[in-house]
Amino acid sequence: MPTLIPAPTRVEAAGNKRKLIDEYIGRVNSGTSAASIAHMRSPGGWQEPGQTPQFDEFTVVLKGILHVEHSGGAMDVRPGQAVIAHQGEWVRYSTPEPDGAEYIAVCLPAFSMETVHRDA
Repeated sequence: MPTLIPAPTRVEAAGNKRKLIDEYIGRVNSGTSAASIAHMRSPGGWQEPGQTPQFDEFTVVLKGILHVEHSGGAMDVRPGQAVIAHQGEWVRYSTPEPDGAEYIAVCLPAFSMETVHRDA
């Protein structure tokens, strides 16, 4: 039988400003370890620590610009575009534009604090 997810759970975000993360599917909201799906809304000027996660992260930008730094440089991901951050590769996300950004992130396997490996 399909499982209805009646609402997301708001989870705490890392970074220099308050970012909203609503997890629909994942370890917190549905007890799912295979994947996580979250709706992200970050303010302008938000930046999180770099990370070298043990999961692939697929991100689709809905509004604004998501700036993605990686070991080979950086890129801006715009509305209607997506980016894949591969497990084991260092990345750092930020939203430099004044209006911030809104995006959907899918992690395989699901995001966890034990496997994100954030920079100190």
